[in-house]
Amino acid sequence: MPFELSLRYSTPLTPIADLDEVLREFLRMVGYLPEGEDGRGSEGPIAQSLALRLVRECLLRDPSKAWYAEELAALLRTSKPTVYRHLNKLKALDLLEEAGGATDGKGRKGYRLRYGNLARAWDFTEANAQNALRRYRETVNHLQELIERRPADGPATTGPIARAPARARGGR
Repeated sequence: MPFELSLRYSTPLTPIADLDEVLREFLRMVGYLPEGEDGRGSEGPIAQSLALRLVRECLLRDPSKAWYAEELAALLRTSKPTVYRHLNKLKALDLLEEAGGATDGKGRKGYRLRYGNLARAWDFTEANAQNALRRYRETVNHLQELIERRPADGPATTGPIARAPARARGGR
């Protein structure tokens, strides 16, 4: 699964004392919750959204517990595919780890916050972000080298691509 994190410059939320407000805004900033000026997502108010409830009422309430899709679906009153969609978003942020499986006798996968702790899980996310930025830097440096090696009087591009006549392409 690809690592995916939304980055934007923002002021730390440290002056805000309300846990729900900080959690909502943080999850918006990293791209887990949808943007919305009116505090609404596709399924109604963000405060009651399944995405937020999954994090707030399950993963943060008992962060070291292995949560199974079936129990999350029952607790959140939704379908397993919907639960998996939200779990996959959190996995893409690298905040979740798979847990359990063989111990329950059914071979099911459970999911919990990585290391059972949000701050430690975020360390993993942050390391992935730094690696991604380092790879971007390597590409930018390579691009700059290619720009500098380009002949000063030569074209900026390799030229137009030759196209076949319209009839050969299936046109009229």
